[in-house]
Amino acid sequence: PTLNFNFKRVLSKMLNSFTNQLSKIKLPNNFDAFMKSEKQDQLAVVGIAGASVVATALVVNSLYGTNPLGRTWEIMTTFSSQEKKRNIQVNDWIDKYNDLHDDEKVGLDNRNESYTTLVNAYYELATLFYEWGWGQCFHFAYQLPGETFKQAIARHEYYVAGRLGVSSGDKVLDCGCGIGGPMRNIAKFTNAQITGVTLNDYQVQRGNELNAAAGLAGRARSVQSDFMKLAAFEDNSFDGVYAIEATCHAPQREGVYSQIFRVLKPGRIFACYEWCLTPKYDKNNELHRTIKKKIEEGDGLPDMATQQECVDALTSVGFELIEARDMALDNTYGADPWWLPLYPSNNPFTFRFQLSPLGMATTRAILWFMELIRAVPSGTYKVQVMLQQGGWGCAQGGYTGTFTPMWLMVARKPLNKK
Repeated sequence: PTLNFNFKRVLSKMLNSFTNQLSKIKLPNNFDAFMKSEKQDQLAVVGIAGASVVATALVVNSLYGTNPLGRTWEIMTTFSSQEKKRNIQVNDWIDKYNDLHDDEKVGLDNRNESYTTLVNAYYELATLFYEWGWGQCFHFAYQLPGETFKQAIARHEYYVAGRLGVSSGDKVLDCGCGIGGPMRNIAKFTNAQITGVTLNDYQVQRGNELNAAAGLAGRARSVQSDFMKLAAFEDNSFDGVYAIEATCHAPQREGVYSQIFRVLKPGRIFACYEWCLTPKYDKNNELHRTIKKKIEEGDGLPDMATQQECVDALTSVGFELIEARDMALDNTYGADPWWLPLYPSNNPFTFRFQLSPLGMATTRAILWFMELIRAVPSGTYKVQVMLQQGGWGCAQGGYTGTFTPMWLMVARKPLNKK
């Protein structure tokens, strides 16, 4: 259960308790004085110190604005039952996942052929971490001045939804929906009927739980499906299709784009944000190659494509290209770039702290200890290491300009194509 704190009431009670206790005891000036004091005074000092720690934690929880204590409690309780409920062995799954990214063991061709295993294993392992650390919308967005992170994420979704030109009640496909954060936001924004597809069964279950909790069970639903096939949907059945940082998991873009083309009605729009290598990427540059590899390893990608490769794949299956541009190059008017949340920080009260050398070591040590006492499944430590590598790759890719997660493509299915 999520912990909801009434900060002012709890803090008021604690301050009253502190005042009462302080009036009754003599606070020692140093450790020796503490050890020589009466036992009841020692207990009172320890109690006050403990209460101060709790009060500090509550202050941090309140100022952070996203209930980190409650979310941490929720992910820990979920971790403890993950293996039994999902019938998986986290340690075995992460080892097999890492093997798929070992070029000496597998290689690119075999990795592409095993993309369903690769992607399903990745999201089975990573989804809990994503929801805890990032929220329900698994994508990036740059922030404009005055925007919160959550507002920037929503704006990014509304923009791509606005390009579809759909009306209330239209049928829309979310191609690669995750746990449905964007689907729910866009359902409210457009009042359309949205169906989301994802390869991973856990994401389907979690997405539909959240759809129901948001009161959107009748307008947003998650379905398990491979977007390289979309066999559950008839030709010309959707009024619009969008994909937000999802089709990058496809082993060949032509495969997923051709399926989207098939299910989209003639004359209607497909809009997406793609993960791409930019023209700045140099395959002969060792740092660039490392960035690419870390993104693939840490984010469940068979192989990364260039911007031009995505455009060529889209038009080759029959789409008419309306617009293609890198939104990472948009003017943010001095605000934060999309990659900043993944850039290391030494501030321990930010998400970015875990990506600093000290934060990475601390996080790994905590997870290693929790594995030792069996509070989380064996292998959780390895999953976090894998995700941190992906975070490093994305941040460095953004910083160097060699990678973008927001290559916008807007395309139309011609009216004469059935």
